[in-house]
Amino acid sequence: MATTSFPDASPRKKKTAAAAVPARRDPIGAPDGPTQEAACTAHVSPRTLAVTAAEPAFSRQFGLSVDEICGRGLLELLRSPVPGQLREQFTALSSGRCRRFRERVTCRDGEGRNFPAEVTAIAVGQPTGEIVGLVVLLRRAEQAADGGPVLSALDAQVLEGVARGESTVQLASRLYLSRQGIEYRVGQMLRRFDAPNRPALVARAHALGMFADGQWPPRVLPERVR
Repeated sequence: MATTSFPDASPRKKKTAAAAVPARRDPIGAPDGPTQEAACTAHVSPRTLAVTAAEPAFSRQFGLSVDEICGRGLLELLRSPVPGQLREQFTALSSGRCRRFRERVTCRDGEGRNFPAEVTAIAVGQPTGEIVGLVVLLRRAEQAADGGPVLSALDAQVLEGVARGESTVQLASRLYLSRQGIEYRVGQMLRRFDAPNRPALVARAHALGMFADGQWPPRVLPERVR
């Protein structure tokens, strides 16, 4: 009797074959890992900074579909404590003056709620040096906001003034508060940040990531303000 041979489909061999498949890498060739898997990707025009293509996970961050997010200006979706600096970084990327950068931003989801995120932007160029596209990876940073101090809007303004070196009298005049009110709020923050004086308070706030990097006058990050 003739016999017919079928490929071996045993679970053990299937499992072995699957294990031999090399690990997937993200669009920029970085090794897999928990942080890379948490990122979602969009492609952006270097000329207009408009989204040309996006993963569904990227568009969902903003409460949009893939079709709806295409054509949107990226800088309308990403909010930075220093908007001009973010635009300048993308301009440098598009012109080939830098190849990639990473920045902390604030985004707004489909329900109007702000959430902190980290954006990594990479220039895609031809051998001639011409930049033909930008790849943008967005990673939510909820743990950063949940794990760090959050101030009221008024306390954030007081802290910014202290970081600028303003006196109690100057702060009271600018914020329309009494001197006692300023001293009370500063005293609360000294105790909360376990700082013995105002310079130590500013240093402690910097160490906790309260301020936007490289900005003067100092600004408390939006995700640190309730």
